[in-house]
Amino acid sequence: MRAGMLAAGAAALAAMAVGVMTPVPAAAQTKKEAPLATDGDASTRPWKRYGNWPSRDYSKYNTLAKLASAPAPKEPRKITAPIAGDAAKGAKLVADRARGGSCLACHVMGPAGNADQPGNVGPDLSEIGNAGREDEWLFNYVYDARVYNPETVMPPWGGHGLFTDEEINDIVAFLKTLKKPAVFRVAIDNPEKRAAPVEKRDNLDPLENPGMWAVDKAQELWKQAGAKGTSCATCHASPESQFKAWAASMPKWEPRLKKVLGVEEFVTRHAKATTGADWLMETDNNRAMGVYLRFLANGQEIKVDTTSPEAKAAIARGVELSKRKIGQLNMACTDCHGLVVNRWIRGQWLGEPKGQYDHFPTWRTSLQAIWDIRQRFQWCSVNIRGDELPPDAKEYGDLELYLASQNAGLKLSVPGIRH
Repeated sequence: MRAGMLAAGAAALAAMAVGVMTPVPAAAQTKKEAPLATDGDASTRPWKRYGNWPSRDYSKYNTLAKLASAPAPKEPRKITAPIAGDAAKGAKLVADRARGGSCLACHVMGPAGNADQPGNVGPDLSEIGNAGREDEWLFNYVYDARVYNPETVMPPWGGHGLFTDEEINDIVAFLKTLKKPAVFRVAIDNPEKRAAPVEKRDNLDPLENPGMWAVDKAQELWKQAGAKGTSCATCHASPESQFKAWAASMPKWEPRLKKVLGVEEFVTRHAKATTGADWLMETDNNRAMGVYLRFLANGQEIKVDTTSPEAKAAIARGVELSKRKIGQLNMACTDCHGLVVNRWIRGQWLGEPKGQYDHFPTWRTSLQAIWDIRQRFQWCSVNIRGDELPPDAKEYGDLELYLASQNAGLKLSVPGIRH
């Protein structure tokens, strides 16, 4: 494969026109390097959030690329008089999904929200009214629980402006009324009895997984000449054998870019350098090629470089990024997939990191679309009310390599299929 790439690179580079990206001169490449267009971005700039995603401005909160959130309070706020909020309003507020998913996303709270599929990330609060908690403690725990527990996964509802003081007073008033166990209409509503999801569909059967369209699409693209008059097939006539294991070794540190390079960004930069195709990340053609290259490696164990100094440094950065609290909800990867793993957040199961990578790109049945792992990262940020980064951001590369290293040994099975 690589010998072919080198030959293709020499021919392609000779014909390369000046564009957004500029290929590395052949003489500067080592013998085994695949040609890459190393200048310019591999995704749309300025990056624009998907139109069907929330459009709120989260710029004053942390992202994976910057620290911006206000620090946690050092002392509880003093409450000088008994809280006399409106318990009925509080009952509605804790079930209001427009406020970051609502309290029910993580807690069972008696009759609130008709006990409709609450989560169990946090304790069952159905009898918190019997616990003898003071108003000041309840208020501050809702306002910003970090004042009592710096490691909490509970969002700072007041500190980050999701609820006003008056609304928190109403929530406290409601909490004080909770003195009886929740009554569930059906067993599945009880998160302690709700079974963990098990994916049993045959993801490689086109009749079950519409995502298999991408394989057919990529095979067409493989033979399609780009602006330079060449195609993937010009150099890779037998992709089934030439790419039998390649995708299982990705992502990897790429010294020419000075960052971790994933399959999708490789597709963009390699195609640009060799065929002239413009397959930016998170476009249909790029997704199709990303699926196909992994499809060719299906059954191969994930085995990324974790031993070179550059890979070790990237993984170390990925570890730190996975711990960073981001967004208005102030949550980290390690909150959902570490501290509270194997629990329900509303109707979604929080799985372990291992098993979160081998099936990407995957078909989302709930969205009727293929998502690659970078889009999954982006959505996680937006879902906790934080700004996402462009898919080729170096932070996502570090995070992807760290996640891939945690999935080492699992066999690729792409395209996956999930809810």
